[in-house]
Amino acid sequence: MQSDAVRAAIQAAGLSRIKPHLEGLMTNSVRVTSTASSESALAVGTSKLGGAPDLPEAIVWPMMADVPLSFVAQFDLSAVQPFDVDKLLPASGMLYFFFDANQQVYGSDPADKAGWKVIYSAVDKAVLKRRAFPDKLPKEAQFTPCAVTFSSEVTLPQRPNLLDKTLDWNDKERKAYSDMMAAFPSAEDRTQLHHRLLGHSDDLQDDMHLQAQLVSHGFKDDQSSEAAALAAGANDWLLLFQLDSDFNAHMQWASTGLLYYWITK
Repeated sequence: MQSDAVRAAIQAAGLSRIKPHLEGLMTNSVRVTSTASSESALAVGTSKLGGAPDLPEAIVWPMMADVPLSFVAQFDLSAVQPFDVDKLLPASGMLYFFFDANQQVYGSDPADKAGWKVIYSAVDKAVLKRRAFPDKLPKEAQFTPCAVTFSSEVTLPQRPNLLDKTLDWNDKERKAYSDMMAAFPSAEDRTQLHHRLLGHSDDLQDDMHLQAQLVSHGFKDDQSSEAAALAAGANDWLLLFQLDSDFNAHMQWASTGLLYYWITK
């Protein structure tokens, strides 16, 4: 959904009074759509989910203790660039994502940090080589390669009051917004997979801005005065990559959950 359509949806939901607040929270995203493929059909250095990564020789496959991390995605940023409306990502280079092969890491504990890895490489794609899966990588953590395509999309947060502290909405408006978001951007789209770079996350539980801020500073929660003082920096975080459970890639996160990679602005 593009900006004009989002504004129309806000108006149609009866939210005209708080429309300026919501418009200020509209954020551009790069939607990623997957299609089952094969390694032979995907050129080295192309964007993909699953399969084996195409890495520079100098990059060592990331590990958690003595177990290799799962490779979940790579993006050729020159292919992403036309769809990155705000030009937040580098215009070229490769971006790689890895995750705990045993799926025991949830990101809620500072000790979880070894359970994921994001790598940016600016080397020429001509030197990339498709890396074989390490012997110790569990078979169930070796995902099916998928081709991907990109599109631009405008997103809204599920909890706008957490991002705009000046938003003073009433119960009727809260209910109207919740109902709108339940079918946003369309009822049909809600049945599709939601992989995306940037934009607002599709939250299954709590908002993650504060959690990212606290965990990155060594805290599990905000119960201490020192942790509470960090809360002001929660909105410095933004979604880098959201990866849905994807039947094409034979990826399932917990019970059809999502992975979220966050980064500071």
